[in-house]
Amino acid sequence: MNKVPMTAGGFAALKEELRWRQQEERPRIIEAIAEARSHGDLSENAEYHSAKEAQSLNEGRINELEDLIARAEVIDVSKLNGDKIKFGATVVLLDEDTEEEKTYQIVGDQEADVKSGRISISSPIARALIGKEVGDAIEVNAPGGARGYEIVQVQFI
Repeated sequence: MNKVPMTAGGFAALKEELRWRQQEERPRIIEAIAEARSHGDLSENAEYHSAKEAQSLNEGRINELEDLIARAEVIDVSKLNGDKIKFGATVVLLDEDTEEEKTYQIVGDQEADVKSGRISISSPIARALIGKEVGDAIEVNAPGGARGYEIVQVQFI
């Protein structure tokens, strides 16, 4: 069984989604199925088929969340330190082309959100960063072509 690395915040978010899906979404879907059943003929009842599909998707996600939570390896980023970049590090990069600074935190696959500055440990940029330190330069093969970055700052917060 492979462990899934994640931050404490990511673990809490998964647990909250699981709670919501089990305690709020599941009863709402069951009620929708019962309501649709009361309309009669199920073979041509679009509401019924829609509710059953929603139930299937919700139960699938519940199973996925239960699996992720069971395999979670929660890493307390505040207890990490050092100069080398590793999981949980918040890294400030200087784009060598645009001179623009970008800040990213390396997190687990489930909690990645580029818009809020969290990149997946399995992303190309995170893989290029792991093991590097301040002052190092990296090159990342992005969909738009290769990009060069210089590591300006590494912190664990």
